[in-house]
Amino acid sequence: MPQPLDALAVRTWCSLALEALGREREEIDAINVYPVADGDTGTNLYLTVESAARAVEAVFAAYETGSDAPGLADAVRAMAHGALIGARGNSGTILAQLLRGMAEVLGERDGGAAEALRRAAESAREAVAHPVEGTILSVASAAAEAAHAAGAGDDATAVTAAYARACSALEETPGQLEVLGRAGVVDAGGQGLLAVLGALFEAVTGDAPAARPSSRAHPVVSATTEPCDESGPAFEVIYLLEADEAAVTRLRSRLDGLGDSLVVVGGDGLWNVHVHVDDAGAAVEAGVEAGRPYRIRITHFAAAEHTEPRERVQRAVVAVVPGEGLAGLCAEAGATTVLARPGEPPASGELVEAIRRAHAREVVLLPNDFDLRHTAAAAAEQARDEGVRVALIPTRSAVQGIAALAVHEPDRRFDEDVVAMTSAAGATRYGELAVAERQSFTSAGVCQAGDVLGLIEGDVAVIGADLATTAETVLDRMLSAGGELVTLVLPDGAAEGLADRLEAHVRSGYLAVDTVIYHGGGAPLLIGVE
Repeated sequence: MPQPLDALAVRTWCSLALEALGREREEIDAINVYPVADGDTGTNLYLTVESAARAVEAVFAAYETGSDAPGLADAVRAMAHGALIGARGNSGTILAQLLRGMAEVLGERDGGAAEALRRAAESAREAVAHPVEGTILSVASAAAEAAHAAGAGDDATAVTAAYARACSALEETPGQLEVLGRAGVVDAGGQGLLAVLGALFEAVTGDAPAARPSSRAHPVVSATTEPCDESGPAFEVIYLLEADEAAVTRLRSRLDGLGDSLVVVGGDGLWNVHVHVDDAGAAVEAGVEAGRPYRIRITHFAAAEHTEPRERVQRAVVAVVPGEGLAGLCAEAGATTVLARPGEPPASGELVEAIRRAHAREVVLLPNDFDLRHTAAAAAEQARDEGVRVALIPTRSAVQGIAALAVHEPDRRFDEDVVAMTSAAGATRYGELAVAERQSFTSAGVCQAGDVLGLIEGDVAVIGADLATTAETVLDRMLSAGGELVTLVLPDGAAEGLADRLEAHVRSGYLAVDTVIYHGGGAPLLIGVE
């Protein structure tokens, strides 16, 4: 039976959309031939919706301790914001703007589904520099028109009409865009949007959408075999940008002159910028001139499009790392890496993608962070459903991951390799130094903003005034229980002489203990004692 379009319905919508895109991801990837045949539209949409769903869950979690529940405005704004900051690729960026347009209407008391869908379609077209028919924009516009014609008084009726028209609009896309007609496929972004609208239909009506014939019923030429347009831009550049609207207007003009597939979405000072260019540096520089770009992602299309199919290897390691330097170190050791920046933990979809990139029958997954245990478990379960044998070693720090990777032997039996890596990680005590952001109570007492915190096994053990002295105290406490090897991971730009001072401290006080130093970690200092 029909359900009110409230916060709970938005939560259900996110969950159902994520499930639908999870089921259809590979098929959508396979028919992705526009604007670039890089075979990642389904994956990008999945990761975008995963970010949206995570933001909605955070809103509900914030209300769990009280008696109130989030309102519709809170939920839809969280969904739109989550999609904005997690948007991937051309279609994911457009979907983020569609959700933002809906939030603008549903966040108001008198806004209904029909008006929300209309505003979504309008705002998405406004965000695209040169809209093209036969794409996700066409499907969104057709759905909005049908919802509006059905009437604004009943959300279930409007959504039902929108979904039905979106189905037929998707089938029309091969006749609207020549590249789709040649390949014999519907638009990949449009099919992804249909999955999202189908989830909205189910959340509002309570009925599952009718099964649709596979897009492979068309004479499909998949993205991996479709001839590539050699004349197109070489890079996809995408980043979040903090800037005012005037600066973004200038940025649009500059990026439009640099490349194509330009989409700039967002507002209120935060934007997601997507463009295809030959000069990736110039696109990033334009963002620097406009404001503060971050979460910069640059993809080289040539590498994505022309890579020959390769045979699966038997075994691989996937490791989450906190800095570029460690990523290089782990990559040299043969691991596929996922970068975790401060305050930006990877989503389960990113870990699944890394497992797929490893292209192995057996994968050892090293999350290297206690807070990633549930995310990593979800990724491992999904990869197992796809036929990959995955072993999750619950490493809590990058130094434990380094220890595990050091004993990895791909020629060993899988179970034996996992046992050896798990033992090495478990035998490594880990510490970390951090800087307190505010006054708070800790297991070592009250700290003030700016204090240096020495954590051992995740608990604050030392509160100090400077990094080097605090690190020495942490080392002494960790080595008091014994040890043979100290691993120090310093960030790039660490204070000059810090590594030498700590190495000398270990050498002078613990003659039988060796020290190994790596650079490129994300924290002020990571410490491991084996």
